[in-house]
Amino acid sequence: MTRLTGSALRVTVFIGENDTWHHRPLYSEIVHRAHSAGLAGASVFRGIEGFGASSLIHTSRLLSMSEDLPVAIVIVDTEDRVRAFLPQLDELVGEGLVILDDCEVIRYVGRAKAADAKGGK
Repeated sequence: MTRLTGSALRVTVFIGENDTWHHRPLYSEIVHRAHSAGLAGASVFRGIEGFGASSLIHTSRLLSMSEDLPVAIVIVDTEDRVRAFLPQLDELVGEGLVILDDCEVIRYVGRAKAADAKGGK
């Protein structure tokens, strides 16, 4: 299991829910590539309202606009590992926003494996 504590880098990617990469949801492609790259983790958050460079407001409150809600993908790992992943994001994200933040990891613990959960080792 990967250990991650202390200084880290967080990359957040803001895209639309309907954005795709080769007929697959773009957020899913980013998560799977992050996983394949061995990054510590990635999560996708669906927004309820927002706007970006297009200045169009997307909201879950209007039925006509509810198809393309904002999505944020958050990835945290060491600076070196995140920066090594940035060229893939550059390839994938045609429209959207990619930001980097320094952060500090306080706790990073995965779920126990099935055997561990049952008391085995």
